[in-house]
Amino acid sequence: MMLFWKAGLAFLAVPKTGTHAYQELLGPGADIIFRHPQSAKHMNINMFRRRILPLIDGGPRPIETLAVIREPQDWLGSWYRYRQRPQLKGKPASTLGLSFAEFIDAYLKESPPEFARVGQQSRMVSTPEGVIAVDRLFRHDDQSGLCRFLSERLGQNVPIPPLLNVSPSGDLALPGDLARRLRKARAQDFALYEQVSQAAH
Repeated sequence: MMLFWKAGLAFLAVPKTGTHAYQELLGPGADIIFRHPQSAKHMNINMFRRRILPLIDGGPRPIETLAVIREPQDWLGSWYRYRQRPQLKGKPASTLGLSFAEFIDAYLKESPPEFARVGQQSRMVSTPEGVIAVDRLFRHDDQSGLCRFLSERLGQNVPIPPLLNVSPSGDLALPGDLARRLRKARAQDFALYEQVSQAAH
């Protein structure tokens, strides 16, 4: 999470949405930046409102929140590929030796194994009741729109940053029945992405 106090902007870091690259690019100019622990770096909107906002409210302008959202199956594919790194070989979080379909099947279980325990994007940006609580949401594939907004808000030219922490390539095809199960089980995530996509047009 990055805070630009004078600009009235808090940039939440939804995992696997490319926000690390923006931290590297904009971090030197941020008033507050959480890099560690992961629970703070990737705090959700509820933690931000409860623990951080009371400490920083009352600045030159009201604090708005910003986050990036990725197409849900693509987001899960990024987690799957990320956990195929050789460094994780033999560890419970590794997806080495598993197909993407096996990963998704495990992800949809009531109690997923560690390698498939990655959460949901919608819970990062919504209240416990499921209401979207982040003020501005951008699609992961709308980097130009995000940079235009950041440039205007921060009063500086913000170029699209080079990619960091790029996951290995891999086959992300799913059988039709499994893809339908995923859409049904994570309907809130797909609906969120559709809502953000429609708002962008």
